Amino acid sequence: MQRAVERVIQTYGLLTSREAAEQAQVKVESYIRTLFEAGETDDNRLTVCGLVYLRELDGSNDPVKAGFTGL
Repeated sequence: MQRAVERVIQTYGLLTSREAAEQAQVKVESYIRTLFEAGETDDNRLTVCGLVYLRELDGSNDPVKAGFTGL
């Protein structure tokens, strides 16, 4: 589980800034711990889920914020 958290923070730091990644570490640790306790043990899946979670929190996955209007 800890390896997945480290990979998420490292990758998210490349996508945003290192400071933003460090600030998000507590949130992603809690989220990944929840997934792990629910039975997910694959480090790769935990990493991807953690990245998706952080991208949703910062609004990066929102098509409206990204400028998509559907036209």
